[in-house]
Amino acid sequence: QQNKLNSFLWTIKRDPPSYFFGTIHVPYTRVWDFIPENSKMAFQQSHIVYFELDLTDPYTISALTSCQLLPQGKNLQDVLPHDIYHRLKQHLEYVKLMIPSWMTPDQRGKGVYADYLFNAIAGNWERKRPVWVMLMVNSLTEVDIRSRGVPVLDLYLAQEAERLRKQTGAVEKVEEQCHPLNGLNFSQV
Repeated sequence: QQNKLNSFLWTIKRDPPSYFFGTIHVPYTRVWDFIPENSKMAFQQSHIVYFELDLTDPYTISALTSCQLLPQGKNLQDVLPHDIYHRLKQHLEYVKLMIPSWMTPDQRGKGVYADYLFNAIAGNWERKRPVWVMLMVNSLTEVDIRSRGVPVLDLYLAQEAERLRKQTGAVEKVEEQCHPLNGLNFSQV
């Protein structure tokens, strides 16, 4: 059945060939079995791999975190309508209560605490821009909580490339992703 799957792998005909493969930001275990062999083989045979962002670089992670914050002195309560802010706060309280029941035995076995997991995802939420809070809330589901600890496909491939000693790089800078999202007005968000 592998040869019947659309690989979403584009080949740039040159010597050696180059490949272009679009990834999605979900735990790799959700999609790995559906990635066709030709895509996996192209990755294995490549010596140089470029990603959207370099998710293994501490600067990238730090810059992504910083770009999500409201300007100094601003708080989410200052920019959201009161009713939406109140509903959001209630929802986050609900999620915090539910996380212990959503966690897997494997997560608990690794010493992951529900409060730690909640803070890792939603910590400092009152300082974040609305667009980033929206993305955060979308990831606070039982399915997403249960897959925490499993790297997203991009990160998995980057870690695999490092393990295989491939040369890596990034196509975009954090600012190129951050500024357009931060430029959305409230009604767009």
